[in-house]
Amino acid sequence: MTIVVAGATGNVGRPLVEQLLVAGHQVRALTRDPARASLPAGAQVVAADLTDTADLAAAFDGATAVHLIGFDGADFSPLANGPDIVDLAMKAGVRKVTVLRGEVTKGPLEEAIEASGLEWTHLAPVEFMSNALEWAGSVKAEGVVREAFPEARSAMIHEADIAAVAAVALTSDGHAGREYWLTGPQALTPPEKVRTIAEVLGREVRYVELSRDEIVKEWRQAGYSDEDVEFFLTMRTDPPVAGYTVLPTVEEVTGRPARTFAQWVREHAAAFGGP
Repeated sequence: MTIVVAGATGNVGRPLVEQLLVAGHQVRALTRDPARASLPAGAQVVAADLTDTADLAAAFDGATAVHLIGFDGADFSPLANGPDIVDLAMKAGVRKVTVLRGEVTKGPLEEAIEASGLEWTHLAPVEFMSNALEWAGSVKAEGVVREAFPEARSAMIHEADIAAVAAVALTSDGHAGREYWLTGPQALTPPEKVRTIAEVLGREVRYVELSRDEIVKEWRQAGYSDEDVEFFLTMRTDPPVAGYTVLPTVEEVTGRPARTFAQWVREHAAAFGGP
């Protein structure tokens, strides 16, 4: 079967392409810039942008399943052309669709898919473990992480586990009409994440607590908007229960436990100055 993967160079798309190829499927990987994709040789890399419906007719042709993202990868805004994307997929003969959600609420793409005859599965992950790469520079240079709200917990998930759930839903039955909330196996605070990084690297990494004002100042200096800052504060001071509640969904769908944060750090140790 031919499976189309949108956002193929993203945190979820890349491991999904790799996992599908290993399982023996034909993969058509969509990316804005094929020349810089660096995807496995077995993938058919196609230039396409989900925001440009005209790009997608040929990309969907002959595909039996499609993995989509419900937002524009450039600015993370909901895709406005959801109904057009769904119409093209159905005309191409696509049967199964997974959608990586970017918001708690459903966007135009998710709504259009649910109203169609497609076998859809929504993927709703909590925080990505890759967010910890924001600390990589200071860990590598100083052995320090400066962060506020030390009590804030997150059940963050390894991106490869999101991909694994998508792969199962795209290639097997029993997942149509399901909305999978996806978490890792632990809910960790910032100091606990820092301790994990230190243990994996085998050297001291200190957690330095910032005040609310200090972290807001950093966000503003980084160019984040007032809306972004307000969202960051809400996620840390009054997060939704789903953000820190560990769920067994990954293991239930894939048959194996969700990957730990320690495993993620081992895989990205070089970014933090490790071997």
